[in-house]
Amino acid sequence: MKRIITTSDAPEAIGAYSQATTAGDLLFSAGQIALTPDGEMLANESVAVQTRQCLDNVTGILESEGLSTEHVVKTTIYLDDIADFDEMNEAYGEYFADDPPARSAFEVGALPKGAAVEIEAIATTE
Repeated sequence: MKRIITTSDAPEAIGAYSQATTAGDLLFSAGQIALTPDGEMLANESVAVQTRQCLDNVTGILESEGLSTEHVVKTTIYLDDIADFDEMNEAYGEYFADDPPARSAFEVGALPKGAAVEIEAIATTE
C-alpha cells in the first residue's frame, strides 16, 4: 500500500506531487532541487552547492523515516549542462563515499526554478 511522506526537513511540494512515497519496502523521493526547506532557491550557487542542497533534502526525507543515505539503492540525476558532471560528482561523493547506490545522470533542457541539478532517490526501508 502506498504511503505519503511529508517532512519539514525538505522543501514543501510546489505542485501536484508528494515529497516522497513508500510502496512495500521501497521509498521513492520526488526530484529534489536546490530549494531549502525554508523555500530559498539556490539557483545562483555553484553546481556543488546545489548538489549538496539536493542531497540534504533527500537526507531530510530519509531521516524522517529513520533511514540514511546508506539505504539508498538508486539515484537519478538531471543536469542542465552535462559539462557540470565532474563538479556534481565530487559533491555527490561526499554523501555516498562507501558502497554508493546505482546511479543514472542525464543532461536535460531545463529544470524547475532555474536549477542546475535535480536528484531523486529510491531507498529500501529494510
